Amino acid sequence: MKILVINCGSSSLKYQLIDMTDESVLAKGLCERIGIEGSKLTHQPAGKDKFVVEKAMPDHKVAIGLVLEALQDPEHGVVKSTDEIAAVGHRVLHAGTKYCESIVVNDDVKKVIRECFDLGPLHNPANLMGIEACEAVMPGKANVAVWDTAFGMSMPEKAYLYAIPHEYYEKYSIRRYGFHGTSHMFVSGEAIKFGELDSENAKVIVCHLGNGASISASIGGKCVDTSMGLTPLEGLIMGTRSGDVDPAVCQFICNKEGIDINEMLNILNKKSGVLGMSGGVSSDFRDIEKAKEEGNHLADVALQAFVYRVAKYIGAYTAAMNGVDAIAFTAGVGENDKNTRKSVCDYLGYLGVKIDDEANNVRGERRVISAADSKVKVMLIPTNEELAIARETLRLTK
Repeated sequence: MKILVINCGSSSLKYQLIDMTDESVLAKGLCERIGIEGSKLTHQPAGKDKFVVEKAMPDHKVAIGLVLEALQDPEHGVVKSTDEIAAVGHRVLHAGTKYCESIVVNDDVKKVIRECFDLGPLHNPANLMGIEACEAVMPGKANVAVWDTAFGMSMPEKAYLYAIPHEYYEKYSIRRYGFHGTSHMFVSGEAIKFGELDSENAKVIVCHLGNGASISASIGGKCVDTSMGLTPLEGLIMGTRSGDVDPAVCQFICNKEGIDINEMLNILNKKSGVLGMSGGVSSDFRDIEKAKEEGNHLADVALQAFVYRVAKYIGAYTAAMNGVDAIAFTAGVGENDKNTRKSVCDYLGYLGVKIDDEANNVRGERRVISAADSKVKVMLIPTNEELAIARETLRLTK
């Protein structure tokens, strides 16, 4: 059974075709500059060279059509016809409070995606365009919405409600949702299997660390807390996002600088994080590390603050679960930066965490990196959101 996984942005479309008999990727690719001059498709069949198509893509429907042409191309394709594609799985950002699990798309699902445009203004409209494009090009083919917020929907009220007048939750569904949910779902589940932990009761903390960063706590694969909130701005320090900040800071800066709250939120989302803390060095952690090595004090402080915030959240979530069995690092920084993993774990001696430096000297490889006598298993688990979406699609359509 072959599943096509689609992740649509406003002007982009990422895809993978996965053979679910062995979960192998048959082909993957990216459509860029949809609706913009200079659009192109880069198609990568497994074991073959990349294939580039430079062709106008006025909308996502045309882009999907080109993807299907590439998948069926006599030389670069991997299927003879779309009949071999059983279903399409879509990453969809937000379902508000309406849907807590992945679901086969119907008219009500599309209605909910539209209703949540204001909660996910950058992603939900594009996600819906991707679904409707697939419906138009492959009529009758099942489409599945896999919500990025679904993992966080199992949080209890004490974790997801904000301490603001309750009427705002009732009127506008303002609550903590959490994001990177598909990644957290995948990695927490894989950590339980790889670490041979109790599938019902294992207490797992996942550190999804990259330009966007978040942490989740789960018991038996069910989320009990996660660091992002109503939007991805809450929580950890990130590449350009501030993470947790006193809301009064916003009012203070707005008054001093003569800007409005929309401009302030743009600053918190796009000009803050390690980019802002480092004095504008970069939002890329590799550049910050290089600047630190060259003696840049602010770059050094930014990295220290990032690690410190991660360690604080791990401590908080250990308390929330009354213990922790495993800590899993994933995403760009978590998978590839041994120094960050080591620095975070240096804070966790009180938990009996011990890192095996030799095992930790690795990039992007599934591995236990804690010492044999560590009281908590620490792992590196590469994330795979596309596979997680494909598995959910298979579960709902087989």
